[in-house]
Amino acid sequence: MLRNLEIMDTTLRDGEQTSGVSYSPNEKLTIAKLLLEELNVDRIEVASARVSDGELNSVKQITNWAKENKKIDRIEVLTFLDDGKSLEWLMKSGCNVQNLLTKGSLNHLKHQLKKTPKNHFKDISKIIQTAEQNSIQTNVYLEDWSNGMHHSESYVYDYLDFIAEQAIGKVLLPDTLGVLTPDQTRTYLTSIIARYPQLHFDFHGHNDYDLSVANALEAVKAGVHGLHLTVNGMGERAGNAPLASVVAVINDFLPDIKININEDSLYKVSKLVATLTGFRIPANKPIVGENV
Repeated sequence: MLRNLEIMDTTLRDGEQTSGVSYSPNEKLTIAKLLLEELNVDRIEVASARVSDGELNSVKQITNWAKENKKIDRIEVLTFLDDGKSLEWLMKSGCNVQNLLTKGSLNHLKHQLKKTPKNHFKDISKIIQTAEQNSIQTNVYLEDWSNGMHHSESYVYDYLDFIAEQAIGKVLLPDTLGVLTPDQTRTYLTSIIARYPQLHFDFHGHNDYDLSVANALEAVKAGVHGLHLTVNGMGERAGNAPLASVVAVINDFLPDIKININEDSLYKVSKLVATLTGFRIPANKPIVGENV
């Protein structure tokens, strides 16, 4: 029996954190259309809230087009715990889905926010309730989740116990610093998915040790419901898990997994995004490189 797997592309958000890359509003709209229409990606993360007026205008262009084409529920924006300011920004943009950045490790919580878990959970609950009152779906990122599992596993499970009772759509688990091995990825996700069968989990991999594709593969085997990827592996430092490679691996090696990506368009979209961003594709890059 085939199992459906969602693909969320974050080229326009995490991918824009690539050193030297900055999109114009028209470029963002062009890439959004390519991702949703040409590639048939399930969801796209298009911006971080409150970056600039230009970013707000970019997102408005995308959401206006998405509403006209009945794709608005596939558009997502990263928001923050900032007393509702990000949520206000998101509503001005016309977006219906927020990906709320929260702390997935005790280390981040203590040293960055200097808060207790109880206070952090209270802040999260307040934002979720406000979003729900305004018909905004909330997904939650557990920033630094992989290190949370390494060093403060009990905190991660306390957090998940809390969030399982909240009105959320999806739980987004990032390997923020790209420190997971494939074995760890599969072990952690298998345990979490078994404990919370009612929740939808996405895995968001980074490529600091060149393990992002292998980790994505193990995440799918563990039963994760969605993956976060970027065109050409764009992203800060060594980048994110590359869309083309992960799609090829799933289609060729996991026959029981169904994804909606139009694989025939991967090369075309890769080249167009490379042209728009100036982010060069190495000739030997798997799947989309010239030598391949």
